Amino acid sequence: MAAPFHKMHGLGNDFVVIDARTEPVAMTAARAHAIADRRTGIGCDQLILLEPSAIADIKMRIFNADGSEVEACGNATRCVATLMDGPARIETLAGILETRPQESSATVFLNPPALDWELIPLAMPMDTADMPVGWEELERPMAINVGNPHVIFFVPDCDAIDLERLGPLIETDPLFPEKVNVNVATVRGPHDVQLRVWERGVGLTLACGTGACATAVAAIRSGRAQSPVTVALPGGTLTISWEHGGVIEMEGPATHVFTGSADWSLFG
Repeated sequence: MAAPFHKMHGLGNDFVVIDARTEPVAMTAARAHAIADRRTGIGCDQLILLEPSAIADIKMRIFNADGSEVEACGNATRCVATLMDGPARIETLAGILETRPQESSATVFLNPPALDWELIPLAMPMDTADMPVGWEELERPMAINVGNPHVIFFVPDCDAIDLERLGPLIETDPLFPEKVNVNVATVRGPHDVQLRVWERGVGLTLACGTGACATAVAAIRSGRAQSPVTVALPGGTLTISWEHGGVIEMEGPATHVFTGSADWSLFG
C-alpha cells in the first residue's frame, strides 16, 4: 500500500521524511539504504522516520544513506520543525530538541555540547581541545559531541583539503569507536567560518547542521571566533550562537521540495 512522504532539504542536505505517526512503518537498515539509493530508490542523504512520542511532540528517527541509524541531524530537525504547527519538542536519540519554525526556515536549540573524551567517544583519554593525532596534513583536531561525534580541523584553506580521500580514513579510524564526522574549517573573521564536512555514513555533503554547530563551538571555545558565528557551507549558510556551558542555537533554511507516495514494502 502506498504511503505519503515529503522530500525536503536543508542547504542541499536532502531527506525523505516519512510520517509514521498514524500508520507505522517498519524500518530496517537495508530498507533505509534502498530508499536512499539515488539510482534505484528515491534518493537522499538521510531517511527521516516520524513516530509518536510519549515524552515530546514527535519522535524523529534518522537513518544515514548507508542504513545506519544515528543520533542527530541538525538540517533534518529544521525541516521537521517546519512540518509542525508551531514551536515543538522533538525526541531524538540525542535527547529532546526544542524547535521554532519560521516561514521557510527554523531555529533549533541543541543540548549543550559534550567535550569530555569518553563522551565523544574516543578510544583513549586525550585533550579534546588539542588532540595529539594527525592524518597527513590534517593535524591536532578538536573533538565535540553535539548529539553525534565530530572532529574539527582548522586549516588555512579548507577547499584545498582532499576530504573525499581523507574523510573516510578518519571516519573509520579505531580512535573513534562509533565512527566520526569530519569537519575542515577556515576562520575568515571573528564571526565568519567556512566549512566542508565528510559526514559519517553519507560522505561529502553540501551541508551538515550538527557539523556547523560543532565547528562554531570549537571556534568559540578556542578563541578563534565569537558568537554568533556564520558558517558558510557549500550549500549555503547557517547562523550558530553559543555561550560556554549553554545550549547551541542554530538558525537556517528548510525547504520542502515535493510530496510523493511509495509502497515501502517494495524496498525490501
